[in-house]
Amino acid sequence: MQELTQILVLIGSVAMLMYGMKVMSEGLQKMAGSKLRNVLGTMTTNRFTGVLTGAFITTSIQSSTATTVMTVSFVSAGLLTLAQAISVIMGANIGTTATAWIMVLSGGGGSFDMRIVVYAAIIASIILIYTKKNINLGEFIIGLAFMLLGLTTLKTNANDMHLDEIPAISNFFSHISGWGYGSYFLFLLIGGLLTCAVQSSAAIMAITMTLCSTGVLPIDMGIALVMGENIGTTVTSNIVALSASTQARRAAMAHLVFNLFGVIWVLCIFPYFVEFICSLWNVDFTPGEVGGGVDKEKLNAVLATFHTGFNVCNVLILIWLIKPMEKLVCVLIKQKEGKTEDVEGRLRFIGGGILSTAELSILEAKKEINVFVERCVKMYSLTEQLLHTEKGDDFNKLFSRIEKYESITDNMEVEICDYLAKVSEGRLSVESKFEIQHMMRVCDELESIGDSCFNIARTVSRKRQYANGDFTEKQYEHIHNMMQLAEEAITQMAVVIEHGEHRYVDLNKNYNTEHEINNYRTQLKNQNIVDINNKLYDYQIGVFYMDLIAECEKLGDYIINVIEASGIKEKKKNGFNVG
Repeated sequence: MQELTQILVLIGSVAMLMYGMKVMSEGLQKMAGSKLRNVLGTMTTNRFTGVLTGAFITTSIQSSTATTVMTVSFVSAGLLTLAQAISVIMGANIGTTATAWIMVLSGGGGSFDMRIVVYAAIIASIILIYTKKNINLGEFIIGLAFMLLGLTTLKTNANDMHLDEIPAISNFFSHISGWGYGSYFLFLLIGGLLTCAVQSSAAIMAITMTLCSTGVLPIDMGIALVMGENIGTTVTSNIVALSASTQARRAAMAHLVFNLFGVIWVLCIFPYFVEFICSLWNVDFTPGEVGGGVDKEKLNAVLATFHTGFNVCNVLILIWLIKPMEKLVCVLIKQKEGKTEDVEGRLRFIGGGILSTAELSILEAKKEINVFVERCVKMYSLTEQLLHTEKGDDFNKLFSRIEKYESITDNMEVEICDYLAKVSEGRLSVESKFEIQHMMRVCDELESIGDSCFNIARTVSRKRQYANGDFTEKQYEHIHNMMQLAEEAITQMAVVIEHGEHRYVDLNKNYNTEHEINNYRTQLKNQNIVDINNKLYDYQIGVFYMDLIAECEKLGDYIINVIEASGIKEKKKNGFNVG
């Protein structure tokens, strides 16, 4: 019965560690808010700033998976080049080593009882959360407390189990550790598979540290497990990239190539490298021996030092070889012959599922809305072309393309809003909740713009099929003027949505254009009645004519609705418009 309890405590402590890391990461991201997403959205100018950005973000949010998945989605949308993405991924590999150091600092030896810190942190977090003074800070602290409690419980339980005194376990590790490089490859494989299965390199790192510090696992075999974890953690980004563009798959492959290269060169000098790391902590090292004179109190620090040193050295080598790496992954993942990246009919950023944390997922949705706006602008330009297309085949092809765009806008609204609904189920700051509401309203209005453009195209098509007349030269001139105003409005909308957080965005142009459209519609409506009475054209032509004018006016209304739904108007009223 005691053995069963110890096994349950072992599994539960690992689960508590993983949950604590997740809650702590989410709390950090909610405290960072939009600033963190802006940093992610504006990276990166060169290879060095890319590395620093990747390291900083991953260290801040304690999730290399979130950083690499985000990077893959940026490449898919063309926001980052492949070379820039590689540098960010390199930085993420350095940033993720901070987790091991947290474990070292929280799980060191000595007489100090870590539970004092844990329970004090829990009390403080409960006060912050229930008094609503700082809920995000409270969540961060309670996540940290759970993580420390999981680590402490894991270490204490492992010591109580006396794993090094169980002959079966000691003999097993002693036996498989005596195969030289064969043992290293075996533990590499085990580390990779475990990380793939658990999807948490932090949890496997904690288990590795526990096994080494209890004297069960030789330090060099533990280090081999750590290298396997580095390879296993690349699986997530490669899975996400399966449904993405060729460039995104290449970025994910670069992550795998980076870690494989590091494992290969370290294996070539493995005993010497491990001996050097051990010497930094003044511990003795004997390959393949359990204990081997190694000071057990320092083993966790040795593992953390190796993890950091391995990734830093790898970056120092490969940061000068980004171009060759780019060429290599392009060879490994080739563009399919006769095919180009068709991004018109699908989402660019959203496609890999919800990211590890809800706050970061908002950035993907915001960028996807920018793409939505671009497609609405493109769709409107096609309707302008349709009005002046004479040849039957060209007209039919263009009309079919507009019809396809209308279907695309419908699908984009549903998919983005479904995505945002799922994101809203996660842990979000109050600011982010309001932001999601604005984004969903924007999607609804953008879909209305798509419908309006399609209505213009259908009116042009019906008029083309009408055999008893055509628009007069004056009518064409008026339609052209109205469509120019609508084009100006939708172009201004795209600029506002793309640069909405910029303090110098001027909304007066948008409202002035909307007023011009309304006034021009009223003027043409009155003139149309006079022209029909004067028999300048028949009544049906007048109907087609006013349908086009009215639809352009509706389009102007939808455009203003998009701007107001985005919340930008409220931001200006709160003092941001200082221009």
